[in-house]
Amino acid sequence: MNIDIKSYRVREGGRVNLKQWPTRGKPFYKSKSEAAQLLAEHVEQLSDRQDLLYAQNRYALLLIFQAMDAAGKDGTIKHVMSGLNPQGCQVFSFKAPSALELDHDFLWRTTVCLPERGRIGIFNRSYYEEVLVARVHPEIIAAQKLPEVKPDAQFWRHRFTSINDLEKHLYRNGTRTIKFFLHLSKEEQRRRFLARIDNPDKNWKITQSDLAERQYWKQYMAAYEDCLAATSSRRAPWYVIPADDKDNARLIVSKVVLDTLDGLKLSYPKPGPGHKKELLAVRKQLGK
Repeated sequence: MNIDIKSYRVREGGRVNLKQWPTRGKPFYKSKSEAAQLLAEHVEQLSDRQDLLYAQNRYALLLIFQAMDAAGKDGTIKHVMSGLNPQGCQVFSFKAPSALELDHDFLWRTTVCLPERGRIGIFNRSYYEEVLVARVHPEIIAAQKLPEVKPDAQFWRHRFTSINDLEKHLYRNGTRTIKFFLHLSKEEQRRRFLARIDNPDKNWKITQSDLAERQYWKQYMAAYEDCLAATSSRRAPWYVIPADDKDNARLIVSKVVLDTLDGLKLSYPKPGPGHKKELLAVRKQLGK
């Protein structure tokens, strides 16, 4: 299977018009069973790479997922990361900030959850909520007790700068950040909402507030366009994943993660002369 991940990557410094990015791309599978088989192969390879990442203990990997409701963030994380060792993987989901979190800068609550070296961290939503949801609903900024601040164009540029500075800092210290925007069409979201209503086991997944946010679709798309354009970089790229087809989206995401890990040239640590001597002594004690 040949997936050109570059075609999904947002070019650094370029403008973004999401109408030019498809929500349903050409499928990389011929049947549901083939899609499952291909994903299983990716998952197995990811498990191998995770072992190398943990053993080498030089890099950390941070995966960020952002999307509109029902785009498939939870399912993508569940299926793509299903083969990872839980001891080396951490998943955090960020909802509305608490009172404690509001008393810190907007990057604080996610910074304390960053992955350690050798580990994979997954953010289901992230600090990007502060330039997306907070931009569509500026009353959120008003509640953050910031000194003499109004959410104008300069305010958002400053937040983008803070985010870029953080991601540069992380890169210099060994954390590789990959960001996924699961690009869902408004019509597909409507179908998924209806499916949740029709399935009693999924009723809990939808509320009136989910429907209310659909009224701000254009505003959200504009916020995402500015965010993707301002914060996609060589060090921390954004990938726009067509999300109307869940199976295809999972294959693309898993391939991006695989290629990123392979780019780190991971390998198991080789024992130095002193360690080799120690191993020989241990072997002698254990016998043949």
